[in-house]
Amino acid sequence: SMEIKPEEAKARIDKGEKIIVLDVRTEEEYMEKHIPNSILIPVESIDKDAPAKLSDKNATIFVYCKSGRRSAIAVEVLTLMGYSNVYDLGGLDHWPYETVSGK
Repeated sequence: SMEIKPEEAKARIDKGEKIIVLDVRTEEEYMEKHIPNSILIPVESIDKDAPAKLSDKNATIFVYCKSGRRSAIAVEVLTLMGYSNVYDLGGLDHWPYETVSGK
């Protein structure tokens, strides 16, 4: 699967590229802290919820979790579902930039 480093991801987001940043952790983890403007679909329900929440299969999607384990699984599932521009951003543990809390 395609991986993307935090530095490159941040640069592309800051450039204003149309990118979906996808958090695949739990709702509790998301509420505690997440990357600004990211959306939440827990990895357990990604096959069920992706079609409604990610309607464009050609969209650029950066996927992250806490350590990188769940993001790798989610990227694999999304790729098998036909999403063509999915990147594994890895874990929030390695994200040196701003995070926000709450919804």
